[in-house]
Amino acid sequence: MSARGVIGVLIEDHFDQTEYRLFNEFFPARGYEVRYLSHLWGNPSLTFGGNPDNGTVEEHVTVTAEVEDADPAQFAAIILIGAYAMDRLRYQVTVAKGRPNAAPAVEFMRKVLRRPGLKVGTICHSLWLLCADPALLRGRRVTCAHNILCDVENAGGEVVYAGESVADLVIDGDLISARHPEVTTEFLQALVKEIENPS
Repeated sequence: MSARGVIGVLIEDHFDQTEYRLFNEFFPARGYEVRYLSHLWGNPSLTFGGNPDNGTVEEHVTVTAEVEDADPAQFAAIILIGAYAMDRLRYQVTVAKGRPNAAPAVEFMRKVLRRPGLKVGTICHSLWLLCADPALLRGRRVTCAHNILCDVENAGGEVVYAGESVADLVIDGDLISARHPEVTTEFLQALVKEIENPS
C-alpha cells in the first residue's frame, strides 16, 4: 500500500479512456496507489477495453481484484469510472419482482456508502451504477452527463443545473460528482482535497 492510501476504481468494458489515463498519472504522482476492481465472474483476472474513441480501443486494463471480496476499509476513496462501464457492472443474472439489485458492484456500493468519511467519486455516465438502487441516490445533490439526467432524476438524485447545462462539479458530503471527462482534472483535484482535508 502506498503512503497516502489506495484509490479503488470500479471498471468494466467500455470505460472512459481519458479518465483512465488521468487516474493513472494523477494519483501515483501524489502518493496514492490506484487499484482497479470489477466482477470477475469466477476468473482470476479479466482484461477490459476502453470506449472506442474515434473507432479505436486504445487502452486495456487487466483486473485481478474481485469487487465481491473488496473491503471498503482498505480504500481512501472509491471512484466509478465513466462511459458505459457502470451500466455493465449493474447487470444481474437473475432478477425477481420487488428484489433490490444484487449485482456485486451494487452490493459493494451499499457497503461503501454506509461507511462515514469514505469519499466516492462519480463522473459522466457513472451514476448509472447508483441508479440501480434508488436508495443509494435519493436526495443526493449531483451532476452527471446530460445523457443520463432522466435516469438520475428518476432514481431520486437532485441534479444541480448551471444555465443550459449542469454543474461541472458537485460535492454533497462524501459524494463528489463531475459532469464530463473534460473536467476530470478539476474532479480529481477536488476529490484529493476532500480526502486530505475532510470537512
